[in-house]
Amino acid sequence: EPKRASPRLSPDGRRLAYLAPHHGVLNVWIRSLGAKDDHPITAEKGRGIRSFFWSPDSRSVFYLQDQGGNENNHLFRVDLAKGTIIDLTAFPDVKVHLQADDPAHPSSLLLTLNRRDPKLFDVYDLALADNRLSLLAENPGNVIEWGEDHQYAIRARLAMLPGARQEVSARASVGDPWKTLASWGPDESGGLAGFSPDDRSVWLLSTVGANAERLVQIDPESGKQTVLAEDPHYDVAAILTHPKTYRLEAVAFEREKLEWRFFDPRIREAFEYLQSQHPGEVTIASRDFADTTWAVAYSSDVDPASFYLFRPRQKELSFLFASRPELASYRLAPMEPISFPAQDGLLLHGYLTLPLGAAGRVPFVLLVHGGPWARDSWGFSPLVQLLANRGYGVLQVNFRGSTGYGKEFVNAGDREWGGKMQSDLLDAKRWAVAHGYADPEKFAIMGMSYGGYATLAALAFAPGEFACGVEAMGPSNLLTLSRSIPPYWEPMRALFEKRLGSPEKDEAFLRERSPLFAAEKIRAPLLIAQGSNDVRVKRAESDQIVEAMRKHGLPVEYILFPDEGHGLVRPEDRLRFFRSAEIFLAKHLGGRSEPEAGTKEASR
Repeated sequence: EPKRASPRLSPDGRRLAYLAPHHGVLNVWIRSLGAKDDHPITAEKGRGIRSFFWSPDSRSVFYLQDQGGNENNHLFRVDLAKGTIIDLTAFPDVKVHLQADDPAHPSSLLLTLNRRDPKLFDVYDLALADNRLSLLAENPGNVIEWGEDHQYAIRARLAMLPGARQEVSARASVGDPWKTLASWGPDESGGLAGFSPDDRSVWLLSTVGANAERLVQIDPESGKQTVLAEDPHYDVAAILTHPKTYRLEAVAFEREKLEWRFFDPRIREAFEYLQSQHPGEVTIASRDFADTTWAVAYSSDVDPASFYLFRPRQKELSFLFASRPELASYRLAPMEPISFPAQDGLLLHGYLTLPLGAAGRVPFVLLVHGGPWARDSWGFSPLVQLLANRGYGVLQVNFRGSTGYGKEFVNAGDREWGGKMQSDLLDAKRWAVAHGYADPEKFAIMGMSYGGYATLAALAFAPGEFACGVEAMGPSNLLTLSRSIPPYWEPMRALFEKRLGSPEKDEAFLRERSPLFAAEKIRAPLLIAQGSNDVRVKRAESDQIVEAMRKHGLPVEYILFPDEGHGLVRPEDRLRFFRSAEIFLAKHLGGRSEPEAGTKEASR
């Protein structure tokens, strides 16, 4: 676990909350600014806390927590004056999301819950005075995003229509009829991004009329559309607005690295100053409501994260803490952006990390990201650094279907699970071999979630390409995957099936692309991990391919984690899995492995 992480300033600017270990797992701690009175305010003992935020009135801290990885997050409130912790959404099988926590509305929060229907999220107001929930907007059956204006009125929504079409509608005020603002077909993408500072216009992210998602402002009365920020090749990655005035200050695009485009000279000046004081990418972790104090983060491929307090008006920068200070004494391996053409000419981007002192060809791990509608990014990765430290080159590629590179790149991945998305990975391996980085006989493939599927597919559909594979929570049967999605994914099913295929209409196709039905072709050793409570990729996905491989006498190791879901959260579980992966890779690739505690080698 990091020593400290995720600093959050209270809206009144008087205190700082952050995550740090307590009882061996991450809990919320607070301190008064300018003092050293740090103390924990939560006492979770199992999975730890990953998501928390201040109440708008600065009197409480809220955090989200599920049970054993089932993803049904509950909202807990820590009253700082009383020291009490209350579960505010103690409803069985209900999931809560934070919709809004604007300090301009200190008496309430906006939440979405699927309490009425497990498939649908309605909007509720949580009154902080008595913790009472009041229904604000009921989902008509197809809304996948809600939008509130700066007065907390629910005035925008994004709905999924038949045929994977999407529609944005807005209303002048609560009680008025909804009016369609924009719509797009399944080859486009977009979403709600907020309201203009005066609440008259809606901000959207949209690819309509462009390749990449751009920030667009639409006036509901006139229908006029204004493009606020765009890039021809890269989607908008982040939007920065003033905490009190809501004006647009900056927009980020993630190219090879994160790059900001500024709309406010004051913010540009602040970022330029911050960049001059410390290396790495700069992000604002949090700001107080008056915008007098920021918590900023510096991070890079060789810096996990260093946090500072910054007062922009005075240009005062003071060190807060490093997330993993023990790593400061080590040289870490740099991550280099790369690009190369796929077999069909599509330009692919990715990242190459070589072990320090590498000379000539070294053993390699092709590390495949999950999603698949996500992307790898430049920056510090604990897993990449572990692999590089053990003597492996690490190759990460944003194969077709990955996000961030515009709609054409995403759509190029439609119905390509086990097809061109897979051949992109083989092209990446061949690139590393052709450039003299990798030993082709000592090349592993590894990933979680979709990366797990890609690992299974590589070993089943291209036997002989990889020396071994390591995967966690990877689907082995696309038919059972599609038929067992969580209920709250149902409104998105049409888009999911557009990308993947339909189990009813495309049964033979999905069967052909499922590694389970080619398990007997796997020859390379395989390590599989699975969370028992996974709601996205059910335990059966791993059980069935392990059973099939063992039936044919094929080499497979299986680790089942009883208290995990889709991902490994408990520190002891993460250590167990990556320790097993380290030993497994050392056995089959020949890299280094940390000796077991107590052995003669370990004691030297």
